Amino acid sequence: MDTLQILLLSFVQGITEFLPISSSGHLILTPLLFGYELQSLAFDVAVHLGALGAVMLYFRRELVTMTLAVFGSLRTRSIADPNARLGWMIVIATLPLVVLGLPLKLVLEFLRDDPTLAAWVIAATSIGFGLLLWWGDARGKRTRDEFSIDWRDAVVIGLMQAIAIIPGTSRSGITITAGLLLGLTRKAASRFSFLLAIPTILMAGGIETLDLMKASEPIDWFSLSLGAALSFVFAYLAIHYFLKFIERVSMLPFVIYRVLLGILILVLLW
Repeated sequence: MDTLQILLLSFVQGITEFLPISSSGHLILTPLLFGYELQSLAFDVAVHLGALGAVMLYFRRELVTMTLAVFGSLRTRSIADPNARLGWMIVIATLPLVVLGLPLKLVLEFLRDDPTLAAWVIAATSIGFGLLLWWGDARGKRTRDEFSIDWRDAVVIGLMQAIAIIPGTSRSGITITAGLLLGLTRKAASRFSFLLAIPTILMAGGIETLDLMKASEPIDWFSLSLGAALSFVFAYLAIHYFLKFIERVSMLPFVIYRVLLGILILVLLW
């Protein structure tokens, strides 16, 4: 991989991982658009881990507080502490991915092997789930914060996250949509989505890393390291500015982008 390709893909992953526009879809579309070969799975894992580092750094204080509260709740057998409750809701929301992740991962691998079919799927999911995001933003009451999430809410958000393995769906987009429909504010839905990304990316990255360790292909460690570092920077900036402005700008710009992207893909495929 040349440096420009690494920079481009790292930027795409870092920005799109936490915006509701689908990182996996953009990582498939970008090489098609610029005439590159589809990057290796190892590079995809590296840039995802870079994004993981960014979200962990950004929410470092919340993570320490929640972790201590969760362990404290095991001792007291109570989740009266809001931080303990939030931590356990993140655990519950991760469980559907544990159950459904493997079969849905096979779908992703199948689509990676057929870029044209993947493009059709990305077009459909970009438009369909983009319109669902618009509906959730318009119909949601936006009166609850992330500490009000109960186990039912967590299961719903977790189920929505599981189907985001399909390219174009957007993990952050579908979980934010679910949060909005459940009455969360835009910022609360986004914060829960970003916190939920931590165990999700960690688990997915761990599985992919094990697969890579079994493979015999040589690994370009320079490209992987540079991609992870750049993705870290871009993802951190994306999280910071998204949370800073989301209550004022609404989800409409992302909905418009998704619909236009889907239409453009359909036109190019036709």
